[in-house]
Amino acid sequence: MIPFQRFLEEHRTPVLRFLVASVGRDAADDCFQETFLAALRAYPRLRDDGHARAWVLTIAHRKALDHHRARRRAAVPMAEVPEVAVHDAPPADDETWARVRALPPKQRAAVLLRYAGDLSHREVATALRCSEEAARRSAHEGLKKLRLEIPA
Repeated sequence: MIPFQRFLEEHRTPVLRFLVASVGRDAADDCFQETFLAALRAYPRLRDDGHARAWVLTIAHRKALDHHRARRRAAVPMAEVPEVAVHDAPPADDETWARVRALPPKQRAAVLLRYAGDLSHREVATALRCSEEAARRSAHEGLKKLRLEIPA
């Protein structure tokens, strides 16, 4: 098994890309840290069967779900804010990713794991703990919904 530092270097980019697409730029860094802390704790038990990328993206997916659950329980901001925060301009396709994040949970996860995580349908099925056909169907339905909502 490779050292964890090398594992981190190999998988950091796809995990961060997946998390930015899943939870947005602001929360991605925190989810990224939580993902790799969890991976570090479980790494000694990881079998070296060539599915490390799917394994770490599964952890990232669960951390993204935790983030979405926590956000639902968070306090609602007040209408008047004394100071206005300055943010970088959002990426040009931020609206598209916002629509992806608004998909139903199974569709969102399947689309993100398949396209942002670049996993095969079989690996998506493993990550979501469902059949390959169910993973394929969830991704298809998510894309279908996005095509209807996003103008060409």
